Amino acid sequence: MKHYFLLFTLAMVINSFAQTDQKIYDIVDAISEENLRSDVKKLADFGTRHTLSDTVSETRGIGAARRWIKYQFDIISKDCNNCLNVFFQSNFVEKGANQRIVKDVNVVNVVAIQKGTKYPNRYIIMSGDIDSRVTDPNDFTSDAPGANDNATGMAGAMEAARVLSKYKFENSIIYVGLSGEEQGLFGGQGLAKYAKEQNWDIIGVLNNDMIGNISGVDGIIDNRTFRIFSEPITTAETDPKKLANQNRTRRYYGGEIDGISRQLARYVYKTTNTYMPEMNPMLVYRLDRFGRGGHHRPFNDMGFAGLRIMEAHENYTQQHQDIRTENGIDYGDTFEHVNIPYCKKLTAVNAITMASLASAPPSPKEVGIGGIVEASVKLKWSKIEGAKGYKIYWRDTTSPTWDHSRFVEDITEFTLDGIVVDNSYFGVASVGENGHESVVVFPNKILR
Repeated sequence: MKHYFLLFTLAMVINSFAQTDQKIYDIVDAISEENLRSDVKKLADFGTRHTLSDTVSETRGIGAARRWIKYQFDIISKDCNNCLNVFFQSNFVEKGANQRIVKDVNVVNVVAIQKGTKYPNRYIIMSGDIDSRVTDPNDFTSDAPGANDNATGMAGAMEAARVLSKYKFENSIIYVGLSGEEQGLFGGQGLAKYAKEQNWDIIGVLNNDMIGNISGVDGIIDNRTFRIFSEPITTAETDPKKLANQNRTRRYYGGEIDGISRQLARYVYKTTNTYMPEMNPMLVYRLDRFGRGGHHRPFNDMGFAGLRIMEAHENYTQQHQDIRTENGIDYGDTFEHVNIPYCKKLTAVNAITMASLASAPPSPKEVGIGGIVEASVKLKWSKIEGAKGYKIYWRDTTSPTWDHSRFVEDITEFTLDGIVVDNSYFGVASVGENGHESVVVFPNKILR
C-alpha cells in the first residue's frame, strides 16, 4: 500500500510539471456564441459587401460594413482602456488591374492592434474577410449576404479581440478585416506591403475564411474537424543563386516540408490538441484548396508565415451563389446555413493559438545540426533573451507532426545520444518562464 501511495504521489508531482496554462482554458470558455451569432447576422444584413459595392449608404454595402466593424473595434478598445489602435488601412486599385476590377476602387482594411508589453514589434495576426460575392464576381449590386464566406471569419476576429483584449501579452496581436479578397486578394496584398514598410516582425498570419459550415456537399456532417492549409516553404526565395543553394541543401539534408508556414500549422495543431482535444485539426499540405486561393497567400509571397483555417466540409451550393431555389435546393450564402457553435469552436482555436504565441519568447534565429555517421545528433542554436530553456523536437521523416521532445535548461547546444540523424527530422523552440513555447525552427545551418 505504501509503494502504491508513493507511486501515486510521484505521478501527481510529474503531472504537476506538465500542467497547462489555466488562462488558455479560460479563453476557450469566454468565446461567446451569442456575440458570434449577432455579428454574423449583422454582417449578412448589409445586403452585399462586394468590394465594388456602395460605400455611401449607412445600411447597405461594403462602406457601411467596414464602418460598423471599425465601430465595434472602437467599442472593444474603450472597454479595455483604449488598448487597441484601430484604423483604416487603404490601397487604391485602378480599373483594369484584373478582370474583376471593373472600376477604380479604394480597398479598405480595418485594423486593430493590441500592443505587446515586451516585444511590441512582433505580431501574430488573425484575419477575416469583409467582402462577399454572388455567382458573377463582377456583380456588385445583387444581394450577397456572405454569411459563411466570410462573415464567420470576420465575426471570429472581432470576438477574439473582445476576449483577448482583457489580457496583456508579451507580443502584439492584430485583428483585421481584409477587403478585396474575392476580386484578387487586394486587401491582403496591401496590408502585407504595409507590414513590410512598417518593419513589422510577423510571427504568423491566421487567415480565417469560412469557419461556419458543418454539412458538406460530400454528405458528411462534422462539427469537430477543421483544415489547416499551409505551404511547404516560402515562395519569397527569389534570388537564383540563393535558391539553388537552398534547393541543394534541402536535397541532402531535408526541409522541403518544413518552411515557416508549415511550422506555424503544426503549432496550431499542437495547441488545439493540448487545450481543445475534442477538436480534430486536419493538416493539409497545400497552400490552399486545389486551384483556389486565400488572403494568407499575399503574406506568404512577402516571406511571412501564414496559413488558412477553415471548415473541413464545404457546401458549394452556398458559396459564391445567386440566392435562388433550383430543383428543391436553396442556393446562396445565407445566415440560416451557418452553424454558430462550430464557428465558436474555430474562433477559440484562433484565440488560444494567438494567446499562446503572444505569451512566448521569440524563436531561435539560427539552429545548427550535425551528426553524420554518428549515433548521436548535435544541435546548437542562438540564445534568446528571456527564454527559460529550449525544447528540442524530432519526428520520423514521414510524420506530419512533431512527435517527440526534450526540454533543456538555459543552454544553447545539446547532443541527443543514441539517436541517428538519418532517420528523423529535428527542430528547436524556445520556452518562456511561463511555459509557453515559440514556433519550432527547422535547422538552417549544418554543424561540421
